[in-house]
Amino acid sequence: MYLGIDLGTSELKALVLAEGEIVATCSAKLSVQRPHPHWAEQAPQDWWQALEQTIGELRQTLGERWSAIRAIGLSGQMHGAVLMDSHHQVLRPCILWNDTRSAAECSELTERASDLHSVSGNLAMPGFTAPKLLWVARYEPEIFARVATVLLPKDYLRWRMSGEKIADMSDAAGTLWLDVARRDWSDSLLAACGLTRDQMPRLAEGSQPAGKLQSDVAHRWGLPEGIIIAGGGGDNAASAVGLGAVEPGDAFISLGTSGVLFAVNDRFRPAPASAVHAFCHALPARWHQMSVMLSAASCLRWLCELLNASESELLAEVAALSEEAQRTAPLFLPYLAGERTPHNDPQASGSFHHLTLSTQRAALAYAVLEGVAFGLADGLKALNEAGTELDCCSLTGGGARSAFWAQLIADTLDLPIVTHQGGETGGALGAARLGWLADGGEPQQVCQKPAVLKRYLPDATRHHQLQRRLDYFRLLYQQQREARGAF
Repeated sequence: MYLGIDLGTSELKALVLAEGEIVATCSAKLSVQRPHPHWAEQAPQDWWQALEQTIGELRQTLGERWSAIRAIGLSGQMHGAVLMDSHHQVLRPCILWNDTRSAAECSELTERASDLHSVSGNLAMPGFTAPKLLWVARYEPEIFARVATVLLPKDYLRWRMSGEKIADMSDAAGTLWLDVARRDWSDSLLAACGLTRDQMPRLAEGSQPAGKLQSDVAHRWGLPEGIIIAGGGGDNAASAVGLGAVEPGDAFISLGTSGVLFAVNDRFRPAPASAVHAFCHALPARWHQMSVMLSAASCLRWLCELLNASESELLAEVAALSEEAQRTAPLFLPYLAGERTPHNDPQASGSFHHLTLSTQRAALAYAVLEGVAFGLADGLKALNEAGTELDCCSLTGGGARSAFWAQLIADTLDLPIVTHQGGETGGALGAARLGWLADGGEPQQVCQKPAVLKRYLPDATRHHQLQRRLDYFRLLYQQQREARGAF
């Protein structure tokens, strides 16, 4: 059996695989602190407490079978900066991937590192790790001076489990400090931030052993000490492994807190001009491109909180809307936390357009689902401009539970969309599979695509109707950007 742990933004998930099948799952909620506009932080200790809780519940669920765990895999939210001093004390709350305070530092980093785009393969964006360190150096110099180690979120959990500081290639690629083609830290990019590789964790491939469960943790968890911990992966690369998206041409959409369109490549294919991300995959000799929108399923959660309604209630009301009500619904810009692909605009904001006295909450919910689909369409356009063409996409994440949303995405993108059994488990399944690979599993067996749950084929008529609304959606963003100086 293999344990997969996925440290998300809103929850930590864990699952256990036995002979390739999911036999137990558990999760613990997490909260994000926003002490100032554009800030998003979490306390690493909260992640550890959530992990301890989920381990306890899984252990109780599985009983005697629990001790048969052979390896552990890790997945997690990317880009976060866990800063530790020479005594292994965390110096401040972790600055998260959706924190946009370091917009000015992105320009500074681009000026300092002339090889940034060619080496990292990416534009400097506030969500990445490197600009966060420049912000800390500027506004919290006493903390920056004490930084002995920078860890990514899931690798903080690895350190608590094993005592070792290790990062995998896919997660490290999201720092802007990795030479993505060479799969090694870049001394020049680190120097541009006043850092050295001595402050970085050791690198490992996601499917390789990268630490072992130390005795005190193993004893407390009821597991044998010395269990292998795999290198693991960033959340999307791990999700790709879980979905079997490991060969060039494979692709999927993740509808979680953020929205991601992920395409597998057999080589490093940077396209920074399109704000497309180019990262290492969690498996050796593979890379991937991603378009990333910062708010996806989180937009629907936000609306539910405003309306004091559950997701299931709103989704049922949306499914009952007539075609005419959908065609005349408001338009929604889903930029509640700024945006990455294709705009690279941390100041972008969310908004509804075309509200009237007759607008009902079901129409607002439809607008949110459609706005996220339109954001994904912008991401697909960016990938197409970067030379990546897709024939089909798997769908994963919490949003994959909605058949209406899946069909809307298929119609908007004019692409077949496929959901899979267990697709909502996301990175946790991929993490468990990476643990299996680190324990000697064969990739052909481990990385099979899960059984298809449903296929959604695009409707040409509906695609044409949505394209007109998409054109209006794009115009509204441009108008917002031009009018921003008035606020």
